Amino acid sequence: MIEASSSALKATRVAAGTLVTLGTGHLVIVSVVGRDRLAAWVDTGLWAAVPLFPGARPSTATLNDQVAFWSGVGSFAVPLVVLGGLVWWLASRSLVPPEAVGWGLVAWFALGAVVLVPSPMIVGALAGALLVVAARLSRPRPPGRRPRTSSSRP
Repeated sequence: MIEASSSALKATRVAAGTLVTLGTGHLVIVSVVGRDRLAAWVDTGLWAAVPLFPGARPSTATLNDQVAFWSGVGSFAVPLVVLGGLVWWLASRSLVPPEAVGWGLVAWFALGAVVLVPSPMIVGALAGALLVVAARLSRPRPPGRRPRTSSSRP
């Protein structure tokens, strides 16, 4: 972790807020769209509500359960909220995550944005880019060289 300048911390906080918003928004949308499936899980008991191996010919209800699970609780949304919270916490301590974290998010979200069009995943790529910029702004600078003058020559 790197101690950060104020501009790096602002970029880090914007990235963190973006990650939390994307993850939370995804969970809210899935909860609204899949509320019937989620209610059925509660009614029947949560234990094994979504079978991992549904068999050769799964029913429509089973497929809908899997879609609801993998687009909600089993999706990237929960870890994204956790990661955004961690990045925010680091920024509150004047720290910026390593540049590799930003590049990983850029790659993952950019691939997702290309595969799923139109998609808000490009916003996640921008959050990753902000983390890259913040890490670069926080790099230790080498000590400045003294300018050569006529008195400094041998």
